[in-house]
Amino acid sequence: MLMTTTPTLEGKPVQQYLGVVTGEAIIGANIFKDLFASIRNIVGGRAGAYERSLADAREVAMAEMAEQALKLGANAVIGIDIDYEVLGQDNGMLMVCVSGTAVITA
Repeated sequence: MLMTTTPTLEGKPVQQYLGVVTGEAIIGANIFKDLFASIRNIVGGRAGAYERSLADAREVAMAEMAEQALKLGANAVIGIDIDYEVLGQDNGMLMVCVSGTAVITA
């Protein structure tokens, strides 16, 4: 499955537009990640545990979107948009939403 943020695929004209497809993933903050992230904030550096969780959530959302596209008979998703939102009473969760257009290309 070809997936791109661009509105077209060079050399592969769109033959049919099948509709909007989406994927979502929500991850919760973990007390140990928070502890290590706060230490990183003090001494400097990157919060690796959060980065890995964010990457995992993005992969889950993208896979969910690709699965929807396959069910529609698509061989590509174009115009992908990736959004991140903080959720929860204490901002303890992060939601990753992806959307794009399922298409059949030549």
